[in-house]
Amino acid sequence: MRRFNHYRGLWVLGLLVILLSLPGLFWCSQQTRHARANYQSAMAPVILVPGSSATQNRFNALVKELNTQTKTQHSLLRVEVKTNNQLVYSGSIRRGDRRPFIVIGFQNKTDGLTNIRRQAAWFAIAFQALQKTYHFNHFSAMGHSNGGLVLTLFMENALAKTGAHADRLMTIASPFNLEEANPKVDTPLFKQLVAGRQNLSKHLVVYSLAGSQSYDGDGIVPFDSVDRGKYIFQKQVKSFTQITVSGANANHANLPENQQIVHLIRQDLLD
Repeated sequence: MRRFNHYRGLWVLGLLVILLSLPGLFWCSQQTRHARANYQSAMAPVILVPGSSATQNRFNALVKELNTQTKTQHSLLRVEVKTNNQLVYSGSIRRGDRRPFIVIGFQNKTDGLTNIRRQAAWFAIAFQALQKTYHFNHFSAMGHSNGGLVLTLFMENALAKTGAHADRLMTIASPFNLEEANPKVDTPLFKQLVAGRQNLSKHLVVYSLAGSQSYDGDGIVPFDSVDRGKYIFQKQVKSFTQITVSGANANHANLPENQQIVHLIRQDLLD
């Protein structure tokens, strides 16, 4: 009988220890999940996407110029996505570089809505391959012209599946309503972007830059088409800023080399 009471006492004591340990174990589990959810990789690349007709070499001069204006030299890795989904790399990322530039271009770089959608899918393939190789879980991005559309489509439709998040997005002369100049006409692309805007991160900071060669636009993209970005990003992301650039190099093709824009990239994407 005494032995029974002895074992029962040990059993009760063990149960008490387990019950007292549960809150601590639950707290540790919560803390672990919280830490994983808020972990940010040391590397946070700046991904650049060129517009139609431009290759993965489009931003060579821009990166060179930015490296003359920053204390830290940023690596440049270029990726071309072939139509068969193969990735071709040139350049490299220096070991220890936490803010490298990665340019993602496409073998099929023709214009048009169908190809813009294809490029968004190709971009997702390249992004996932880069993420697997370099182990980053956050990034910033800049897209010139249709490159901004590719990035927006990717962030609406595919980014959440990668487990990564975008810190900042800068679009330069991106025609959210394509070449349509009539403000009363909504293109299928614009309707698609508006329909998917709820998928954009609430923590994303967005800058939309427009060139002003004339009162109507930058010589190629109508100003109203760039202005449509506000209907996509406003009240969906953390903040949305729209800037119009004029003066030298304010035409569509030269906007990435415009000194005001170079300053904005350094200030808002790198710093």
